[in-house]
Amino acid sequence: MTGSGVSLGIGDDCALLRPRRGEEFAVTTDLCIAGRHFRLDWHTPESVGHRALARGLSDLAAMGAKPVAAFLSLGLPRELANPAGGWASAWQESWTARFLDGLLALAAAYKTPLAGGDLSETPIPLADIVLIGSVPAGKALLRSGARPGDLLYVTGSIGGGAAALPHLERLAVQQKARASGLNPARIPKGLRALLDRHLSPQPRVAQGLWLRRRALASAALDLSDGLSTDLTHLCEESRVAAEIDAALLPIHPGANLQYALHGGDDYELLFTAASATRIPKKIAGIPVTRIGRILSPRAGRPTITLLTAQGPQALEPQGWEHFRGAIS
Repeated sequence: MTGSGVSLGIGDDCALLRPRRGEEFAVTTDLCIAGRHFRLDWHTPESVGHRALARGLSDLAAMGAKPVAAFLSLGLPRELANPAGGWASAWQESWTARFLDGLLALAAAYKTPLAGGDLSETPIPLADIVLIGSVPAGKALLRSGARPGDLLYVTGSIGGGAAALPHLERLAVQQKARASGLNPARIPKGLRALLDRHLSPQPRVAQGLWLRRRALASAALDLSDGLSTDLTHLCEESRVAAEIDAALLPIHPGANLQYALHGGDDYELLFTAASATRIPKKIAGIPVTRIGRILSPRAGRPTITLLTAQGPQALEPQGWEHFRGAIS
């Protein structure tokens, strides 16, 4: 499977990539491990494959990079990769194929060829994804470009990815009580819209490309670890402070303020733009909401201030951090 920028894909010892003149590669990697980033009793194989690729595509989107190629290293226990009795079932026998179905469907939607990878036996399922994107030299969106006076924006809605987790846990418990095996429970129709925010997130590649091509964003990153944590990263890299208005946050209908502030797995774009820049209400069909502004850092003032009906409050980063938390 080859595409623009890939001159040789799967079949040889290495893939060959060919950047266009004046472009540079953006490279990101994400490791997804069972029990940490997904659960076999929560996520279907298709969801695991989709999410594994979506994480890297979201990183490329945040830098305004066009996807070029993906590389997958997949580790599986023998009973999932090649079941031969025991606890194998019809669902488990097709786990690998269904994982690839989910990954390749998203890859096709974003024209991202799978150009290589590896398969190995491991004690627990894991997937390591490397994504490569192209961006005009010196034009990538960075976390370090925000300036005092810039306005702060977010795409889509936030909080839904994390708000899905309690429902997934409840459904898994109910499924375990009804039947043995690892097959995740069917999702009730009324929960589908919320749980899809976690199970099949859509990276904002088109929105990142739009912002980069028009040079409208001064800084950007993706919301994978939670607004409070990711905005702290942006402030640290730009050496600024920020103020967000709780009343302006586009909270997903199934979430609340705490999920919107600290929940991860939204994969929306958080970006800044000069106050004089006209940002449309939608970019490539996805709503864009102004949620705050960038401030100069000042002694005695928190890095992030949350404006609420009760007055301003310091907002500490409480989103996802490695070596703390459960599912991201």
